[in-house]
Amino acid sequence: MKLNGAHALVECLLEQGVDTVFGYPGGSVLYIYDALYDSSRKLRHIRTAHEQGAVHAADGYARSTGRVGVVIATSGPGATNLVTGIATAWMDSVPLVLVTGNVPLALIGRDSFQEIDITGVTMPITKHNFIVREAGDLVPMVREAFKIAQSGRKGPVLVDIPKDMSAAFVDYSPAVPQETEKALIASPADILRAAKAVAEAERPFIYAGGGTISAGAGTVILQLAERIQAPVALSLMGLGLVPTGHPLLTGMIGMHGSRASNQGVCKADLLIVAGARFSDRVVSNPVRFAPGAKILHLDIDPTEIGKNLRSEFSLLGDMRANLESLLDLLPQRRDCAWSKDLDSWRLQEKEDCRRETAYSPRSIMAAIWRFAGEDALITTEVGQHQMWTGQYYPFSKPRQFLTSGGLGTMGFGTGAAIGAQIGNPGRRVVHIAGDGSFRMNLTELGTIAAYRLPIVIVLINNGVLGMVRQWQSRFYDSRYSATTLDASLDFVKLSGAFGIPAWRAVDTESLSQALESALKANGPALIDCVIREDEEVLPMVPAGRDLDEQIFREDPGS
Repeated sequence: MKLNGAHALVECLLEQGVDTVFGYPGGSVLYIYDALYDSSRKLRHIRTAHEQGAVHAADGYARSTGRVGVVIATSGPGATNLVTGIATAWMDSVPLVLVTGNVPLALIGRDSFQEIDITGVTMPITKHNFIVREAGDLVPMVREAFKIAQSGRKGPVLVDIPKDMSAAFVDYSPAVPQETEKALIASPADILRAAKAVAEAERPFIYAGGGTISAGAGTVILQLAERIQAPVALSLMGLGLVPTGHPLLTGMIGMHGSRASNQGVCKADLLIVAGARFSDRVVSNPVRFAPGAKILHLDIDPTEIGKNLRSEFSLLGDMRANLESLLDLLPQRRDCAWSKDLDSWRLQEKEDCRRETAYSPRSIMAAIWRFAGEDALITTEVGQHQMWTGQYYPFSKPRQFLTSGGLGTMGFGTGAAIGAQIGNPGRRVVHIAGDGSFRMNLTELGTIAAYRLPIVIVLINNGVLGMVRQWQSRFYDSRYSATTLDASLDFVKLSGAFGIPAWRAVDTESLSQALESALKANGPALIDCVIREDEEVLPMVPAGRDLDEQIFREDPGS
């Protein structure tokens, strides 16, 4: 059938199973928005307050559902406003398809009004990008974009459509979505070598990251841990892979990791790394990371093997399949060589907990979990509150925790909460934000209010840029340059201006009352949770130091 490019685009989205798109209209995408008007009963459009909010929302949708997030933005500033969100998805391997409009082909390269070479701008932060120069290429390019976004290591793909290409008529015939490219599987010889190394190890230790969630391999990684009686440490992006409370889980690893995770890596003789890239926030000092361990690295991306740290063994390709093949060759271990160490480290962590005040980041996270329930989706911004969430919130399943790990994007979480709620209408979404990060995209309160999304925002408000201030306190002689925020902003009144009920919490009792009221309201709500400005994220490994050189609460000055 003959359709103009805009209607053909919408039909392609529908055939890919897309039910929601996030975006913001503009001149170069008017034909596309006109086509969306005709398909509004089949394809929901969520208009955010800003294009960056749209791409973060699509990201939150994708992370929480495992499906592709879709964004539409106009040319020029509309397209460039997507860049931070694209880079966020790129760093965390999130599948997105971004559709941007552009000026008509005849005006490209003439510095036309709202013209930008968005494919050139985004080339380093997309898996691939397209510009439609022939009307007949539009449909195959869109279909290919979805295939690329979901194949191998997932990520963002951009399709730039000049306005005349969205107006031109094309031939469209319905088609089923293309199958994603199947990942390679490690060779039997590699599997056998890896199995031998695991079987011979006396103190194996597992470090798992977000790639394991993307691969759907959470169940298998837990089976491996139980088979070989190995503790499991998780990166920030891997939280939820192993349920909190499991006897082999040691918690988060790295700069703000637990005592058990960091000490364990230092004492292991084999480190099994699954779906993680040895980030500097985990490794710290690469020369002294896992000093007594050989490394077995499992990843889908060949460029990650040996990129940051040398691996003696590697299993490249489909992680779930490779882990299952590895499991087939491993006998069941009865004893855990780590038992005494784990008991000792956990006892020390309990002592640290006893020294905390009743109203602390740990108690705040416990209160949120108690009222929100174990099935709640949790989003965060970036900063101290993000680390406290990673350290203390008891996650029970994959895709429950949505945060910007690789890029560390302040302003990510509000949009992500919107996308998570749209993608999971039956689940509770709680957005844990810091006051500094929240200011960056607080205009999205308008989106939450307009769609009456039942998102509860818990704003951890210390009146400062807390993580930067913490570094200034410890390493820059307490010279607080530009990190004290304007105290005149009243978040409760701001929330009220959007018609969103809000409460202020200053202690455990008022927080519990606020959470109970907010969650009962079954609509958008905000809690301004005021804490002291010098609350720190501890433990902490100073940058470049060994993982066992952690700063703990009992240290002088902490």
